[in-house]
Amino acid sequence: MDTTVDGVAGWAIGLMETMGAPGAGLAIALENLFPPLPSEVILPLAGFTASKGDMSLVAALVWTTLGSVVGALALYGVGALLGRERTIAIASRLPLINIADIERSEAWFARHGTKTVFFGRMIPIFRSLISVPAGVERMPIMKFALLTTLGSAIWNTIFVLAGYQLGENWSLVEGYAGILSRVVIVVVVLAVVVFIGRRVLDRRKGRHVAR
Repeated sequence: MDTTVDGVAGWAIGLMETMGAPGAGLAIALENLFPPLPSEVILPLAGFTASKGDMSLVAALVWTTLGSVVGALALYGVGALLGRERTIAIASRLPLINIADIERSEAWFARHGTKTVFFGRMIPIFRSLISVPAGVERMPIMKFALLTTLGSAIWNTIFVLAGYQLGENWSLVEGYAGILSRVVIVVVVLAVVVFIGRRVLDRRKGRHVAR
């Protein structure tokens, strides 16, 4: 394998060369904890490595999925340690956040938490973040682990197989996945802007009524 690749790809290659399939799992576990590490690079590289015979395809799939679950459980633990009261206390100190917003979010998660955890594993950025509210809301840990395993297995299989099939051209996957990530970021930014705008308008209306 070409070890002249630098950046995240070079780091991931180093792990896989040193540890094999467990190295791919470790890289994905760290990707869950540090979202800037892109699974869209690590997973196709694992597939490419498997295509060269440096690890089996099955091992790549199993270890990357295991890494996803381990990373997600770590973040779930962070949410569980924070708990509802601490989360509300922290959020209440943030500008433009009302307790009512948190309560609505809790109610929404209570109704849709299962779908959110499952499908959230297939959405860039949210793949990692969704584990924290699941921990805060104390979703049954076995249920969380099962949903995370299933969602991660689908996401990981798509990207690992793509890298396996593309071989030396594995980086093509990163390009297409990067477009998806940018779309998600734009949607999130727009949602935040709309939220802040509505909150500012509500506060201005409140001042006018008070007068």
